Amino acid sequence: MSTDHRAVLRDRIEDKRDDLVDLLTELIGQQSVTGNETPAQEVVSSRLESRGLEVDMWEPDADELRDHPGFFETASYQEQGYENRPNVAATREGVGDGRSLTLSGHVDVVPVDEDEWRYDPWDATVEDGRLYGRGSNDMLGGVAAILIAYEALDDLEVELAGDLTLQTTIEEEAGGPGGVLSALERGYQPDAAIITEPSGLPNIGMASAGVMYFRIEVPGKSAHAARGYAGVNAIGKAAEIYRALDDLDRERKSRISYEPAFRQNPELEGHETNLNVGTIDGGDWPSTVPSGALLEGRIGWPPGETREEVRADVEAAVRKATETDEWLSEHPPEFEWFGWNAAPHELDTDAEIVQIARENAETITGGETTFGGGSGGNDERFYNRYYDIPCPSVGPRGENIHAADEYVEIESLVQTAQTLALTAIDWCGTAE
Repeated sequence: MSTDHRAVLRDRIEDKRDDLVDLLTELIGQQSVTGNETPAQEVVSSRLESRGLEVDMWEPDADELRDHPGFFETASYQEQGYENRPNVAATREGVGDGRSLTLSGHVDVVPVDEDEWRYDPWDATVEDGRLYGRGSNDMLGGVAAILIAYEALDDLEVELAGDLTLQTTIEEEAGGPGGVLSALERGYQPDAAIITEPSGLPNIGMASAGVMYFRIEVPGKSAHAARGYAGVNAIGKAAEIYRALDDLDRERKSRISYEPAFRQNPELEGHETNLNVGTIDGGDWPSTVPSGALLEGRIGWPPGETREEVRADVEAAVRKATETDEWLSEHPPEFEWFGWNAAPHELDTDAEIVQIARENAETITGGETTFGGGSGGNDERFYNRYYDIPCPSVGPRGENIHAADEYVEIESLVQTAQTLALTAIDWCGTAE
């Protein structure tokens, strides 16, 4: 495609800026917290059908995925199953023998504490070039950019030589096997893929962290508080295990480093791995010595360790705390891994799809790309780790992901859509 035609395409996407904002506003309004993805998927499906595409909507089948090394039962699956939680895909077939590409994003978002927000999290607010709302940056903004990029190509009747699949998936925030993994196993296995996680264009994501959840049930012995000598306080024993895990967290931080995790955010240096006890529950009455306590936590780590190695680290710390305590050594806690069970991944940044996306992102933004990642889990791992399909993150700029007053920069949404459209042309090729 000539330079003039590329400029026309960029201008067409710029002209659709208001449409992009309106679409993102509509998606945010669906309140698509993990488990309630259907309303947002219906918006996507309707948009695709309006362009004459044949839409494939399907519910994941856990039994069909269960033997896959990337599968685990997510918390959302255990609580709600996959019924009435569809994935969506539509393919525009190429007119030649060009390479295929999938543009993918997840429609689920995390819950909100509305008391923390200055803005209505479910009714987008535009202010000073930013659009505020839950999922605006993570990652309904990227989903909207995918759709607008495609519509601009369609408006200009650009004929791609290779197949282009537009895909939106569920439950990424819970780990994603019912989403991208289900799509891959359904047959959506392109030559390359791009997921529009908010990489901070022109920056591009090239790695993800391993993430696992654990649960520790700590026994005690109940007694009246006035006769506490007759009991064993399970919360106190849980505190000893917490301290052991906290010591392990500091020790791991001192020896584990992963530069891509802090290239974009220097404050992450020294925190590339993280072990967090996120919930504690114990006791049932102020004047009763608690007979049980429950700890739940998360460990995340960058590429470089296997899940088996990390599990061994955590279990050894708990075992050591148990063996050195008289009560716990005779009444050991029950340890369980549950929920998130994702391995890390790292993508070779020399991969052609990465370099094409980089060149377009730098041209469009006027900035210089930094390759980052490895501090959080994401869906790209399914493509890169299990199917050898190169898949970077190419998405907008914003802040407050998973926090109050999440926002995305509207200009970066437009730039993301422009980058996606031009990258699709360069990767898939066009008809002569």
